[in-house]
Amino acid sequence: MAIEKTRAILVDVARRLFARKGLEETTMNDISQAAGKGRRTLYTYFKNKEEIFDAVVEAEMDRLAREMAEVASRLLSPEDKLVAVIYGHLEAIKEVVQRNGNMRAEFFRDAWRVSLIRKRFDTNEKKLLAQILTDGERQGYFDIENIQLAVNIIHYCLRGLEIPYIYGRLDNGLSPAASRAAVQRIIHRAIGHHFKKNN
Repeated sequence: MAIEKTRAILVDVARRLFARKGLEETTMNDISQAAGKGRRTLYTYFKNKEEIFDAVVEAEMDRLAREMAEVASRLLSPEDKLVAVIYGHLEAIKEVVQRNGNMRAEFFRDAWRVSLIRKRFDTNEKKLLAQILTDGERQGYFDIENIQLAVNIIHYCLRGLEIPYIYGRLDNGLSPAASRAAVQRIIHRAIGHHFKKNN
């Protein structure tokens, strides 16, 4: 328990330093001093700064996963839940990038490395999407020939929308309500059919 707590403290301190100074400008010494731990303690947990960066990204992805699970647990129709998960994903990614200040460049500069770290998050998100689509199919909200293919398409579309969403280029000046309605119409046309909800 104490080991996990110490590691979590080191990761959080490193995240705040990376956010303020950037990865390049932060040293192992900076992290150990800011955490109030000796360098030997830091090296017990991490071989180098890059390994700490990986742990920071992993912690942020775990945080995202918890947020996504909360969105998915809401009592909504499958279509509304799918829209909520899409926007939940984009908002959560935007918040992670924005709260990490100078570290945000690393998220984009080393996209392949970040992609490897976020693999577990992506796997869990795909399971979540599959569950929503399966429920929607079973309840008559969606008409989907291949759920796994639909999951992959939605997932990769979401990945591609992250950067435009973060920088506000996605909705082209639309109000959030108008943007959301457009997304709902796209989903309805792509995988929906006439709902059973008195349509």
